[in-house]
Amino acid sequence: MNMNDWLDSLKKIDINDLDINNLGSWPAAVKTIAGALLLALVLAGGYFFYIQDMQAQLDQSRGEETALKEQFATKAYQAANLAAYKSQMVEMENTFGALLRQLPSDTEVPGLLEDITRTGLGSGLEFEEIKLLPEEAQQFYIELPIQITVTGSYHDLATFASGVASLPRIVTLHDFEIKPLDAKSPGKLRMSILAKTYRYNDKGLQNVDTKGPAK
Repeated sequence: MNMNDWLDSLKKIDINDLDINNLGSWPAAVKTIAGALLLALVLAGGYFFYIQDMQAQLDQSRGEETALKEQFATKAYQAANLAAYKSQMVEMENTFGALLRQLPSDTEVPGLLEDITRTGLGSGLEFEEIKLLPEEAQQFYIELPIQITVTGSYHDLATFASGVASLPRIVTLHDFEIKPLDAKSPGKLRMSILAKTYRYNDKGLQNVDTKGPAK
């Protein structure tokens, strides 16, 4: 049967004459169309209920593969440079230890207080307070805080802060607080500041030396 005969036979079919309970008696053209529709439904259902989920899983796996490749490349680079990193770490620890040993082994408090006082007076300030606070032990060094309160002009305060920072002894300045001394004299200021000096903590460094460099 050629295509024209097949189409002619299809035109002659009355849908009302088709018995759903007797599919075998349907004309060949109807069977062909019904089979094609059924196949299309099966394929569409298989795609939406099975292949689509597999496609989503495949996309997720591809994303994970990309992330794993990036992690592998990073770790491979780190592994290739591990010896250099270890060498740099040892060098840094040695340098750090040498710098720590340059800190004085005692606080030399009297001389430091004298230097701070001389710097403040030389800057034209008046001292209201200069008080030693309890030491604070860190792993490699010990801090000695000094609470300082002075009064003077803004320029004199700036000169004092610069002078303290320039002392031969390591001194750092923290927690600045500047307020007018008197509302009637706005040019006169009171500054409270926390100065910290440091000394070498040989016990902390000995613990590091005993443990050795990080593996």
